[in-house]
Amino acid sequence: MLRIALCDDETSARDALRFQLEKILLDGNEEIVYEFNSGKRAVSWLAKHPGEIDLLFLDVEMDEMNGMEAATDIRKFNQDLMIVFVTGYTDYVFDGYKVGALDYIIKPAGAGRVRELMERARSMTADVNDTFFTFQNADGTFKVSCRDILYCYSEKRLVHLVTAQKEYQFYDKLDHVEEVLGDGFVRIHQRYLVNSLAVAHVSASSVTQAQSFPSAAPSGSRRPKNWRAPCWEVISDGNCPIHT
Repeated sequence: MLRIALCDDETSARDALRFQLEKILLDGNEEIVYEFNSGKRAVSWLAKHPGEIDLLFLDVEMDEMNGMEAATDIRKFNQDLMIVFVTGYTDYVFDGYKVGALDYIIKPAGAGRVRELMERARSMTADVNDTFFTFQNADGTFKVSCRDILYCYSEKRLVHLVTAQKEYQFYDKLDHVEEVLGDGFVRIHQRYLVNSLAVAHVSASSVTQAQSFPSAAPSGSRRPKNWRAPCWEVISDGNCPIHT
């Protein structure tokens, strides 16, 4: 699924680009899901919804915050988003490489150029071997890359999902989350599920992870028999802190 967003402060420009895209989008697999009328709004929304957009068509010439400034801010928290600059001038073309832009389109967007860029985006998406975990809470729907998840833990009816940048909360059962995330995650305790790829060390006394963990995971008698995944240390005395 290729999820696309458009950002342009001119409604007519967004409409023209959407018209070209809708003619070539693959049904059921590609969709324009969001439109923004300012760079500032795009940055704010994307920061709160990591992973929900795969491809962003971003106008360069916008008031308040231009496209280049918006892209610079986006790269502070998202290195994976494919960005295509939309501009009326060629002057900004080389600046796009500074923020890792996929490419650019000169207004008005021609059908052939849009088709060419979509083929590139499809090719890059196919080359990325990644899976995502999707969940909902009061703030909306989130799609987080499984490789970015450090661990999950349950607290009553809430599941807390922790990444290096942020902690999310949503209503679910940890058993269901474990089933969806699959074999790459290890249940070290009835309340804790950890990403084995983020682990640095394993022994009989503590859990050590390469990335920062803000909280501790207690051990207990209900820890699964196969908890001892590569590079994990788990305390067996009832208190299992996670070390960095």
